[in-house]
Amino acid sequence: MPHSSSTPEQQEAPARTQLTPTMEDTTLNLGNGGLTDEDLLMADVDEVESPPVVTPAAVEPPSSAPAAKPESTEEDAPVEIKQETKAEIRLEDLFEGMDSGSDDEFSGSKTDRDVATGQVPPSSPGPVAPAGSNPDLLRVFYQLLFPWRYYFQWLNHSPQPTPDFKFREFSLWLTGGVVFRFQSYATLDLLRKDVFKHLPERIEIGPIYTANPRDRKTFRNSSAFRPIAKELCFDIDLTDYDDVRTCCDKANICIKCWQFITMAIKVLDVALREDFGYEHIMWVYSGRRGAHAWVCDRQARNLDDHKRKALGNYFSVVKGGEKTGKRVNVRRPLHPHLARSLDILKEHFLTDVLEAQDPWREEDRAEKLLQLLPDIKLRQALKEKWEFNPGRSSTAKWGDIDSVAKSIGSVNTKDLLEAKQDVVLEYTYPRLDILVTEQKTHLLKSPFVVHPGTGRVCVPIDTNDLEGFDPLDVPTIGGLVNEIDADTSGGGGMKKEGDGDEDKKGAEWERTSIKPYIDQFRGFVHGLLREEREFVRVKREREEEGGGLDF
Repeated sequence: MPHSSSTPEQQEAPARTQLTPTMEDTTLNLGNGGLTDEDLLMADVDEVESPPVVTPAAVEPPSSAPAAKPESTEEDAPVEIKQETKAEIRLEDLFEGMDSGSDDEFSGSKTDRDVATGQVPPSSPGPVAPAGSNPDLLRVFYQLLFPWRYYFQWLNHSPQPTPDFKFREFSLWLTGGVVFRFQSYATLDLLRKDVFKHLPERIEIGPIYTANPRDRKTFRNSSAFRPIAKELCFDIDLTDYDDVRTCCDKANICIKCWQFITMAIKVLDVALREDFGYEHIMWVYSGRRGAHAWVCDRQARNLDDHKRKALGNYFSVVKGGEKTGKRVNVRRPLHPHLARSLDILKEHFLTDVLEAQDPWREEDRAEKLLQLLPDIKLRQALKEKWEFNPGRSSTAKWGDIDSVAKSIGSVNTKDLLEAKQDVVLEYTYPRLDILVTEQKTHLLKSPFVVHPGTGRVCVPIDTNDLEGFDPLDVPTIGGLVNEIDADTSGGGGMKKEGDGDEDKKGAEWERTSIKPYIDQFRGFVHGLLREEREFVRVKREREEEGGGLDF
C-alpha cells in the first residue's frame, strides 16, 4: 500500500496552532451521580451546543477559493528542544512515515463521484467537488449523523473520561491536503468542536501515549513520551490482489472481486478468535476498496511491537510481489490454522476465483499456473493440451491437472496435492499491509468517516452476513443528507435542543439508512464496555486481597 512520504513534522507544520482549542469550561460531568451501570453506558455525552445545522436546501455552492491560514502566535508555537548529544533519540525519527497505509487516493473516478454526490443545489455554478470533500455536506454529516456518543465510549473504554481518550492521537486531514498529526482532546466536547470547526474530510486514529501528544516536543527523548497501547489492526486492500483478479484493477472494485475481502475476513476473524482468544473484533469498510479490522480486547491493545510483529508473521503466508514466482511456501504437515483456512477457502476458490475471475483463460496467465506445478512432464503435457484448446476455462484447466497427471502415471501424487494446496492459498489467502499490524504508531482511518473520493461512509461490516455486504451499496454522504432533507420536507422537522426524548438532538441518523450500522456499532461498544467494567471489578478485588492481575 502507498504510504505518505512526508514526515510528521512536515505534516504538522501548516498552522498547527489553529487546531489547539482553548480549555474552556466545556468538560462534561460524567460522574455516576448514583446512576446504574446501564445509565452510565447510555450517558449522553452529546449534550454540547453545536453550530447551527445547514440543510441541503440552504447551502451555498462550495467555494473553490482556498481557506485562509490562521495566524499563529508565539504563545502557541511548539517548544523546540535542542539535542544535547548525538546519541540521543529524536522523537521525529521514532514516528517517521507512520501515516495510514490504506486508501490514500483522494480523487474518485467519475462514476464514484456521480454515485456519491447525490442531490446538488441547482444554483451551484461550475464543477462540483466530490461529495466526500463538500464542506456543506460534511457539516451536516458530523452534526447529525456521526455516532459521537458511541465513538467516545469505544476509544475511551468507559463512559467517564480516562487517559485512554485524552492521551490518544488523532490526525485530521483537511481539504487541500493539509494534515495535522498528534492532535489530542481532553474530552469528546473538544474533539467535536474541532471537527465542527475544520470539517476534516478524513480522521485517522493513532495510539495512546504516556502523555498528551500535543506536548511531545517538551520531552527530550522517547522514554518519557512513547506509545503504550493501541487496538491491534489489520488492513486488507484489493490492489494487492491485482495479479489474481481479472474483473477490476487499481482502485476499481465490483462485487465479484469484493469476494477476496470476504474470504480474508472469514479466515482472519476465526483465527483471531479461536487461535488467540480475542472476542471484540470490529471489521470496517474502508470506503473504497478494502477493509480494516480493529481488535479491541485489552490484551490486544497492550501488545508491544515485538508481539504485534510475531502475530503479523503468523498471517504472512502469501509473500513477495507479483513477479516473485511462487509466493506460498509452507511447511508440511500443514499448521492447523492453514488446514482450517483451506477448508474455508476451497469452495470460494472454485466459485469466486475459477468461475467468477477465470484467472487462467489467457495464455500468459495460464503459464503462471504451470510454473506452480511440480513435475516438468506434467507442465509440458498441460501446455500442449491448452495450446491445442485455446480459450479453455480456468475451471476446466484446474480439472485437467489431475486427469493429465493420472495419464502420465509418474507424477508424485503427494507433491501434486501440496502444490495444488499452495495454489489455492496463493489465490485466496488474506494479503495484508503488514506494517499496519506491526506498529502501534501506524495511523488508521477512523470508522464512520466519509471517503473523500467516493463519498461512501466507512461503516462496520456484519460478519454474520458477509455475503450480504455490498461495498457499492453502503450509505453515501450525499444520499444520507438527502434522506434528512426529505424527512424534513415531509413534516418531520429538524430536531431542536430541548425537544422531547423522541425528538432529541442527534436522532436524525435513526431515520436514515445509516441506522443499522450505528446500531451494530452501539452493540459492539456495549459488549466492550461490559468487559472493561468486569476487568475493573476483578482488579479491585485482587488488589484488596493483596494480589494483582497478569495483564
